Amino acid sequence: MPVIQVETSIAAGAVNTNLVSGSAFEFARTRQIVSIGITVAATGMFCTLQAGPDIIAEEFSPAIATRYAIIPDEMYYTDIMEPGDRLVIRIRNPTAGAIIARAVVQVSPL
Repeated sequence: MPVIQVETSIAAGAVNTNLVSGSAFEFARTRQIVSIGITVAATGMFCTLQAGPDIIAEEFSPAIATRYAIIPDEMYYTDIMEPGDRLVIRIRNPTAGAIIARAVVQVSPL
C-alpha cells in the first residue's frame, strides 16, 4: 500500500498550501481510497483537506502530538479519489511561532 509521510515546520503567520505537493501520489492515477492522519506539535494550527472536487474536511484544528498519526487508529479522514484528482492538505498557522505539522496518507487502489 503506497504511503505519503511528510513533516514540515510552518512559520508563524504562514500557510502551506499543500503538504503533499510534489509527491508521486499527489494526483490519483487510478480510482483509489485515501486515508489521512494529521498531527501538529502545538495548538493553534488549522487544516483543510480536499481530494479533487471533494472537500473532506473544512478548516479544523488537527490533533496535537509530537509524532505521526498512528495507523490505523488516528487515520480519521477517508475519501475515494478518481483518476486525475489532486490531494490537497492545506495547513494554516496564525500563531506567533513556527509549529511542526505531520501528515500520513495511505493510498489503496480500488
